[in-house]
Amino acid sequence: MNGSPVAPEALRTLALTNYGHFTTMTVEDGRVRGPELHLDRLARDCRVLFDAPLDLGRVRAWARRAVPAAGRCTVRITVFDPALHLGNIAQDAEPQVLVTARPAPATGAEPLRVRTAVHLRDLPEVKGVGLFGVLRLRREARRAGFDDVLFTDGDSTVLEGSTWNVGVVREGRVVWPAGPALAGTARELLRRAGAGTTARVALPELAACEAVFATNAAVGVVPVTRVDDLVFPADHPTVTGLVERYASLPAERL
Repeated sequence: MNGSPVAPEALRTLALTNYGHFTTMTVEDGRVRGPELHLDRLARDCRVLFDAPLDLGRVRAWARRAVPAAGRCTVRITVFDPALHLGNIAQDAEPQVLVTARPAPATGAEPLRVRTAVHLRDLPEVKGVGLFGVLRLRREARRAGFDDVLFTDGDSTVLEGSTWNVGVVREGRVVWPAGPALAGTARELLRRAGAGTTARVALPELAACEAVFATNAAVGVVPVTRVDDLVFPADHPTVTGLVERYASLPAERL
């Protein structure tokens, strides 16, 4: 934490109070796609949750210490204040930075089969650490034979996946569903590269779509081959093109 090994005592608040935010990125040979998007997210979320600035230069330096010079790994940067708890949650915060790393799989993720659920995350624009609702619905979906869950609102508007953004191919064009959702870095990089437009997508309209896919910084672009009872191809050329486009995006040194 803050560039030094973390003591178990410092993690007590994160475990028991669980108030904070994070970003996760895949790093390969010390390089990552869109590092500024991850860092900007951390600074923005820190202002929202803690009303405090974040020294992004130091955050980047601490993250580099956790990254091997060669190979792939998944790095998570979590921002929280160990001094905050239920009794003093309103006091001025001094956010601390916890960096963790784990090996990243060398192969791409398998296509997803998802079940829909009506759910709106707290502050959907913030990547918060409080994942109870998300994990409960993912668990229920997996126990029902699906891989993950896709969220809709009460008006059947498609929003986002549990930890990923969703996109559809409609009339040969990529469409990103509009609505309250976290702007994932993979989606934003593809949008900056000219991939797709944003529009409302209603759940019943999925039946007329040619393909569905998920985007996430950890896995890139992954086909969605089932949404409830609807079946979609795993090899639609537009989605395959997005997979290739994302893989071709330049990576920068962390």
